[in-house]
Amino acid sequence: MNEAYILAARRGLGESGLGYTKAMTVSVPRRFALAAGALAVAALVACTPTRPVAPQPPPAVAKPLPPPKPRIGLALGGGAAKGFAHIGVIKMLEANGFEPVVVSGTSAGSVVGALYASGMDPFRLQSQAVALDQAEIRDISLFSGGLIKGQKLQDYVNTSVGGKPLERMRKPLAVVATQLETGKRTVFTRGNTGQAVRASSSIPGVFEPVTIGKFTYVDGGVVSPVPVDAARQLGADLVIAVDISTKANGAKPDGLLGIVNQSIAIMGQRLGEQELARADLIIRPRVGDIGPAEFEQRQRAILEGEKAALAALPQLRAKVAQWQQARMAERRQAAKPAPEPECAPNALDRTLRRGARCKGD
Repeated sequence: MNEAYILAARRGLGESGLGYTKAMTVSVPRRFALAAGALAVAALVACTPTRPVAPQPPPAVAKPLPPPKPRIGLALGGGAAKGFAHIGVIKMLEANGFEPVVVSGTSAGSVVGALYASGMDPFRLQSQAVALDQAEIRDISLFSGGLIKGQKLQDYVNTSVGGKPLERMRKPLAVVATQLETGKRTVFTRGNTGQAVRASSSIPGVFEPVTIGKFTYVDGGVVSPVPVDAARQLGADLVIAVDISTKANGAKPDGLLGIVNQSIAIMGQRLGEQELARADLIIRPRVGDIGPAEFEQRQRAILEGEKAALAALPQLRAKVAQWQQARMAERRQAAKPAPEPECAPNALDRTLRRGARCKGD
């Protein structure tokens, strides 16, 4: 007899009690069965292999954009044989990571500028300058408006640039000349490269004026000794001006070419100062004592250009950093969400018990 019957007998419940106890005897094993089933399910779950959970990658962090690089423009001024100094300036700029992307030139600066913009690196420029024979660019022509015709110069430039017109240069190039009929500055960016350089280099009284289309042109130094504005028009963010012009220092210039060269410099001095003020950096190689026809001084002129450019590097780095900071500030400002409009209820809003209406709603 099980415990349920014994318990019922002791309580004296009789037949009805026995029925109750029978129900109890049935419920006890059922509880054991349910518990056993739960244990079996738990065991199965415990034994079931679980797939490893792949680690979640960390949230992506947007990398800060690198500071933008300014488009550096190089404005090369006129100065006859002093123009070899431009090569030294270009050498040092490129060697220190400041390669100009646009070039403008006046007179001697247009010669160097054209060769450089065509794709010549600074060392090839120097090699070509050292090998240059004056006879290659000087063609005497009497009784024709000048001592030198200028056709040889035109041919020399076109041969050196591979016959490419201005619009096909590797770097955008602007050549500045003076329109003789009106005295206006003319900026050549298309057409015959050698002819534009010849016009820009036609010192009045020394070279024949050059006719292009309906107009006649002479040296660009008359109106723009250092073509800063032309470089800016080509899209330069920062303009480096190289000034090799002759300054009146109380000494009488030697020879006809020296007199004419200094006269042009004096005429364009005020205009030149105004334009130079619009440059971001001015480099002045110490070539004032080199005469306009002293080609034998070319090596010294190149060296002076190098020295002047090296001395200007700290200032150039500061200008570039200042420009980059300004552009980064503009980026941050553009990335900010637009501020929510400030709305204040007016008297009518309060009377009608309605919300404030913002401007533009």
